Amino acid sequence: MNPETVIDLHCHAAGFGAGGSGCRVSARLRRSWKFRFYLRAFGVTEAELEREGDMLVLRRLAEGLAQAQLVDQAVILALDCVVDSAGRPSPDASELYIPNDFIAQACRRHDNLLFGASVNPYRRDALEQLDSVAAAGAVLLKWLPSIQGIDPADQRLRPFYRRLAALRLPLLCHTGEEESFTRADNTLADPERLRNALEEGVTVIAAHCASNGRNQGEHNFPRFLRLASAYPNLHADISALTQINRLGHLQKVLARPELHDRLHFGTDMPLPCTGLTSPWFQLGRLPFAEIRRLAAIRNPWDQSLRLKQALGLPQSVLTNTARLLRRP
Repeated sequence: MNPETVIDLHCHAAGFGAGGSGCRVSARLRRSWKFRFYLRAFGVTEAELEREGDMLVLRRLAEGLAQAQLVDQAVILALDCVVDSAGRPSPDASELYIPNDFIAQACRRHDNLLFGASVNPYRRDALEQLDSVAAAGAVLLKWLPSIQGIDPADQRLRPFYRRLAALRLPLLCHTGEEESFTRADNTLADPERLRNALEEGVTVIAAHCASNGRNQGEHNFPRFLRLASAYPNLHADISALTQINRLGHLQKVLARPELHDRLHFGTDMPLPCTGLTSPWFQLGRLPFAEIRRLAAIRNPWDQSLRLKQALGLPQSVLTNTARLLRRP
């Protein structure tokens, strides 16, 4: 991996099992307006997926990214299912399940897509699964604790963390409130719950810099900052920080120069295709002419990057990810 490559660290996929993908969506989520909203953002319809299979989502992502002038590759994130009390996978009890095999297959087909694996640590075979995804070329591991039912502070997970550290797989973990699903336990996304992983030597990437929500009566962002000052292996991505409900958060993060070499560019794709990160929301923060110029950028990756740069993102941050990711 070229250390100067610009990588989008945080890009989602979607599917509901069409074409034998193995993806699952809960009936509740599939009935929700959110499901159709996000499919539209991916540039697909249910009818198209039924006809061509879920892999169409990944093909559209790869094609859109290939047209970007400023971003070279993107990490596509799997999402493991919840497990039952015996450690057995329960796809039918999960809001969303995006299998590792599905994402790994897509990344083998498209060289601008990188495999972001997901393994629920409560699986009975969690350590074997970790070894498997590493062998399949995973560049990191993704958790969404509030949806997957994972408590990062659970002492039983220390052996899992040790294996992660040994494999040199960074852990990209959602921090802060989760609002994309129909239900979530946001106490599990408290950045303070990441201490055990950090103590065991895992490189942890706090998705969204814990930029929203509260835990124990305190906003999550200062909780993240305390951890970052104590653990040099705590990184963060800046995905979603230009979203309408997080305006001003990117500037707060960038005002901490001690974090700059641990920040990572991300889009939270398909978020830039929803209108929720429109440059027009930055009126009052950026000159009108610059906003108009940014809004005219059609490629969502290029627009996301240029908008963040206009708000102060240093050029140096853009290549941090290529130096961090595990090389298959």
